[in-house]
Amino acid sequence: MNEARLVPIRLDNYKPLRELVFESLREAIIQGRLKPGERLMEMQLADEMGVSRTPVREAIRKLELEGFVVMIPRKGAYVSGISVKDIVDVFEVRAALEALAAGLAAERATDEELEELERSLVQISEADKEDLGTIVETDTNFHDIIYKACRNERLVMIITHLKEQIQRFRTTSLSQPGRLRDALSEHRAIVEAISDRNVEMAQTLAREHIENAEQSLLNAMREASDR
Repeated sequence: MNEARLVPIRLDNYKPLRELVFESLREAIIQGRLKPGERLMEMQLADEMGVSRTPVREAIRKLELEGFVVMIPRKGAYVSGISVKDIVDVFEVRAALEALAAGLAAERATDEELEELERSLVQISEADKEDLGTIVETDTNFHDIIYKACRNERLVMIITHLKEQIQRFRTTSLSQPGRLRDALSEHRAIVEAISDRNVEMAQTLAREHIENAEQSLLNAMREASDR
């Protein structure tokens, strides 16, 4: 494994060590520092993070449950690959959930939440186009505001469970030429529909936004396979 892809775990945090290790490994997979098909060696990972093998082993088990890792008998743990079927399945569900959340937000968002959405648009537009980490963070925050505004805890719980899988795709999709510009335009249209309390339009625009993100990701995968 290459150097400097994992950093030592900082213990100045209230979370349990196993959770910190899990989050560190998951972030490395989402950001592509640990690549699909790469074997996860417990001892090596433990050394890089400055921990024992036990929390690493526990983290790998949890990553397997969430679909980030596959266990191959007699060979060990590997970062799972991403298939077109995986993407289609996830985005099919996400499009439906995002449409529902946006429609509910159009009915229920407070003035403060509408202001938060407007501020989020500014943050995205002002983000350094080369800083994908910040771009992904601001994009995630935009959607989180809509989830909060929908006032449906069950829906938010389901979306949160799916969100970890979505994060893995966001960087690839938003890194496509022109996608950030288009995504910002789509975000503005969604905010306008929510502000106008236009439920049907908010649902339609949110669904189209996710479908466009899916297409961007599929294009990126096709280009990578052609190289």
